[in-house]
Amino acid sequence: MAKINGNKLGLVLGIFAAILHAVWAISVAVGVAQAYLDWIFPMHFIGNVFSVVSFNAGTAILLIILAFVGGYVLGWIWAGLWNWLNKK
Repeated sequence: MAKINGNKLGLVLGIFAAILHAVWAISVAVGVAQAYLDWIFPMHFIGNVFSVVSFNAGTAILLIILAFVGGYVLGWIWAGLWNWLNKK
């Protein structure tokens, strides 16, 4: 099997996670996040016990940065584990 570049996979997963969290932050900013939660939870037979708080730009930026870092680390670990398990 081919070796996976940990940096590239980390960047892909980090950017993906950051984009998803940016979309969430935007939905909170424009006021549709609570309606989304109220719609999606019952479809999974779950009562919604969460309430969305007011938007804060600093918190949104921190959310996006930490999502990127978490995605990057996860991708780097995943690639390292893949490469380790597939040594020839």
